[in-house]
Amino acid sequence: MIPSASINYNYPSNIGILLCGHGSRDPQAVKEFINVVNKIKSKIPDIPVEFGFLEFNRPIISEALDHLKNLGVERVIALPAMLFAAGHTKNDIPAVLNKYSADNGLLIQYGRELGLNSLMIGAAGARLKETIDSNPIFPLHETLLVVAGRGSSDPDANSNVCKITRMLVEGFGFGWGETVFSGVTFPLVDPGLRHALKLGFKRVILFPYFLFSGVLVSRVREHSLRVANDNPEVKFLNASYLSDQDLVIDTFMERIQEVFDGENFMNCALCKYRSNLLGFESEVGYEQMSHHNHVEGCLEIHRENKEHNHAHEHFPYPHAKHPLGPVTLPSFNKSQI
Repeated sequence: MIPSASINYNYPSNIGILLCGHGSRDPQAVKEFINVVNKIKSKIPDIPVEFGFLEFNRPIISEALDHLKNLGVERVIALPAMLFAAGHTKNDIPAVLNKYSADNGLLIQYGRELGLNSLMIGAAGARLKETIDSNPIFPLHETLLVVAGRGSSDPDANSNVCKITRMLVEGFGFGWGETVFSGVTFPLVDPGLRHALKLGFKRVILFPYFLFSGVLVSRVREHSLRVANDNPEVKFLNASYLSDQDLVIDTFMERIQEVFDGENFMNCALCKYRSNLLGFESEVGYEQMSHHNHVEGCLEIHRENKEHNHAHEHFPYPHAKHPLGPVTLPSFNKSQI
């Protein structure tokens, strides 16, 4: 890891930075993402920094690249503004970037996701400390930490949320730690919390490990509130999501510097597309394509397509019918469309 203070931000004038976001139906989430972009801009005021979205919002990624190209940028460092490397990071964004590069002759270098480092763990710890300091009732060894992740069909991304949980449990000394997910995989928030409460803890800290607010964070809160209402003897405390903390911004800057220095190496050891991973063997070599081309930038088109199950074509998640998981979220592939 490169200490923030030692990073060289003297980039050539022909370089541009692109932050690639997913997009959200929640205006607050979009505002928070743009705030992160603005903080990065303040770190490198002499370098053009643009942002683009996969879906829901504009500008879409290709429009942001158009703007950089029109500014005279000859080399773009593009970063996925995402916590872990799953389908959006590994397939959707690279497919859009590769197509644009081929069609327009623009050199685009793709950086890593935020991932796991001491900075991100520190950012997560800061959110937990805020909650702990404002509720000094029970000792930490009598407190259950539950970390809620987004959930993915990529087991490597899901396992990284579990690693965050363990690092925080050991860092603070919580009595126990559990990981739940807002969708796609198991356990989901509601059944996962109910299962964890059988351990007997009387205080639970729920930490949504998300970058920004949005529909999924609201879903996590709603489901945890339902469980809390059914268990009034348990004290539920809600930590805030990560947002634009300085340590998060420093991680983005570190990822930019890695590309600039030629040290940008994604960890493919447990990638289901590149290794013969237990349970996901059939996905090795799966074609890299974007599942968002037909809904980029338009919320209404996305809603219409989703009603007809056309919004997200993907390889079917093998455990979609797990009893603690997304039984109400049907998986489908192109043969079913």
